[in-house]
This record gives sequence, structure tokens and C-alpha cells, in this order.
Amino acid sequence: MLRILVIEDDPEAANYLVKGLSELGHTADKAGDGETGLQMALESEYDILIVDRMLPKRDGLSVIEELRKSGNHTPVLILSALGQVDDRVTGLKAGGDDYLPKPYAFTELQARVEALARRPKTASQIETTYTVGDLTLDRMAHSCRRGETEIPLQPREFRLLEYLMQNAGQVVTRTMLLENVWEYHFDPQTNVIDVHISRLRGKIDKGFGAPLLHTIRGAGYTIRDAAQ
Repeated sequence: MLRILVIEDDPEAANYLVKGLSELGHTADKAGDGETGLQMALESEYDILIVDRMLPKRDGLSVIEELRKSGNHTPVLILSALGQVDDRVTGLKAGGDDYLPKPYAFTELQARVEALARRPKTASQIETTYTVGDLTLDRMAHSCRRGETEIPLQPREFRLLEYLMQNAGQVVTRTMLLENVWEYHFDPQTNVIDVHISRLRGKIDKGFGAPLLHTIRGAGYTIRDAAQ
């Protein structure tokens, strides 16, 4: 059984889809505009998104692009009345995984949904949450906790911690941080990394007992739980 989000502004078409998917045993939610659909896709985990291209408030392609920017790689089937080759190419380049022009046969939509569901999941889909010791980073909810304590992080601090936790137990060099967190391909000759590491250490380690973020002198940094 799959959990599917249908983002479709035509109520009749949306109800038809949800009913058909439910009859196949899937759980299907629906959203009637792009903004609502984007929020639902960001806040909940779905196996597949079915997105109409032309939507009120935010068009379908911008919904997909925003999801991809946020690191959400849920497979997307685009539905559209625009079915020319250029339209399909644009949809796929925006981050869609499949493109089905309207009108369509439900059996074909079913086959395409099943094909998307058979695709191997990427690491980014599997790992939406990182845990080191009692520190947890939820990429989907964009939240961080240590034990029962919620830890507010600025966007750069969140990206820094995310990268460190992706590489937990390994040494992360300053060059790696500049390239993957700041997207610099040169050394700006500033103490930007030291400042952010210091702030992050103060937030995730100070007052929590055993530290998780460690400086490896002359090499870089690592995040690890000594008990693991």
C-alpha cells in the first residue's frame, strides 16, 4: 500500500483519482492548490506525488522545484493538458519523474504509479532523519533535538550539522565544509567555519553532558557518540 498525495485543483478530477487509488488499497490525500500541496508534501512523508501542472497559487512545476531544493526526492508523476514534447521535457527537467498528458486512462496512471513505486529509493529518501547519540536531526521537519530538548538552528547551522551527521564518525575537513556547506570552491581566508562550529557546539553540546562534536587537530571536525 502506498501513501499518495494528489495535488489537483479540479475537484471532480481529484475525487476520481483519490477514489481510484483508494480502491487499489492505497492511502490518498488531496490538495486543491499548489501552496497547500507543497506544505503537505513538506510536512508529511508520501511515497508518490501526483501533481497537476497548472494549479492556483503556485503552479505544479514550481511546487516540484521547491521540493527538490529542500532535498525532498519523493517520486512525482506530473499530469497536464500540455502534452507536447517540449512540455514533457520541461516537466521532467523541473524534477518530475514521469509525465502523463491529459486525458489519460486510469489503468495507465496505475501502471505508472506502480513503476515509480518499484524504483530503488535513493539514500536521501531513506535518510530523512539522522541520529548521533541522543541528538536527532529531522530533515523533513527541519528540526533538531537533543534528548527532549528542541534546539533552534539558523539555516547555515542546520546545513552544517546536517553535513556533519551525514558523515558521522568520519573526519570532515575544512575544505569539505567550505564546498558542501558554503558552496565555496576557494578558501575565503576567514574564520567563518570556526565561528559557526563554535555556535553549533554551544547549541548541541553545552549543558548536555558528553560532547558529540569534536575538533580533530590539524584535520577538521567529526561528530560521534563515544558510546557508539
